[in-house]
Amino acid sequence: CSMHTTVLAVLALALSTEAFSPVRLGARWASPRALQSSSTDEAFGASHTSFYTSETKKESYDSLEDVLAAKCEDKDVSTVLTELLDACAEITEALRSALVTVEGSSNTFGDVQLTVDVIADELMWQTCKKSKVIKVGASEEEPELREVNEDGRYTVCWDPLDGSSIIDNNWAVGTMVGVWDESTGFIGATGRDQVTSVVALYGPRTTVLIKLDDGVYEFTYGAEGQEADWICSRERIQISPDCKIFSPANMRAAQDVEGYKKLLDHYMENRYTLRYSGGLVPDVYQQFTKQQGVFANPTSPASPAKLRLAFEAAPFGLLVEAAGGSTSDGVTGGSVLDVKIEAVDQRTALCIGSTKEVDRFNEMICLVD
Repeated sequence: CSMHTTVLAVLALALSTEAFSPVRLGARWASPRALQSSSTDEAFGASHTSFYTSETKKESYDSLEDVLAAKCEDKDVSTVLTELLDACAEITEALRSALVTVEGSSNTFGDVQLTVDVIADELMWQTCKKSKVIKVGASEEEPELREVNEDGRYTVCWDPLDGSSIIDNNWAVGTMVGVWDESTGFIGATGRDQVTSVVALYGPRTTVLIKLDDGVYEFTYGAEGQEADWICSRERIQISPDCKIFSPANMRAAQDVEGYKKLLDHYMENRYTLRYSGGLVPDVYQQFTKQQGVFANPTSPASPAKLRLAFEAAPFGLLVEAAGGSTSDGVTGGSVLDVKIEAVDQRTALCIGSTKEVDRFNEMICLVD
């Protein structure tokens, strides 16, 4: 069928033996480079479609405390960010020692929970209960609002460990957190009303993206022998409007949505690089390290929306748009940050990443001019 042809073509692209030279995106984004082909590589059919970091090592790195003092005017936001990164550090240590086994319980949706899911969720709840600034918490594992401190200020929603289906392979997984102020409330608010958001990536290293007053910053846990637990590894990250990296989720929808099939064909015909793990956190996080990319997750009647607006789409959307990228709700073509939250477990389609590619998604799938 046409869908099988599309899948095979995507795989063929990933294994392609032809090299390409990515367009330079400008010094502002310090675009990663493709390795140059050598005669030996060409003889063996090596493909040079990989993008490598352009980051250079610094003599010293600022601590989380120093960056928050300089780049976060609201001290309560600084407090909640510090508490959330402490929780991410604890989850990091737990993942290093816990086996990935079935817990023997299931979440609200009937999904079997893993031991690491339960541990991560419990660590997040402990953080909320100890906090003096968090008023209400909600977990993707059990999506209901719970008051933890009547004198608190923020509603915090989190996916404690996204990637349960790939963590047994020891692949990268992550935590996503959105923070709403009591001034806007939560139900009836939008993702744009978040005061900050946090996304942690647990891989060979633990890194965290946070939204501060002047942009998006990345912090790395326990790196470079520094005394500080968290050091600032990237600052004021920008995502280029152009890209050559694509992450196509929910490809089943291409059987029903002709525009999605055409979009996948466009990626392949124009020799984009496929980078997709099946984990939302690593698949979108790479846009900040590669400074380009697009993640597409359209829906159809046969392949409905699975992504949670408050737990996943909104926290990442705040970060991507703050870094110069764009988002789409996958239906109207508007920003996912403008979708009103009407239920804790509200689902959404999503396209997120480099602006020109989100525009292309809107044109081909949402039929927006």
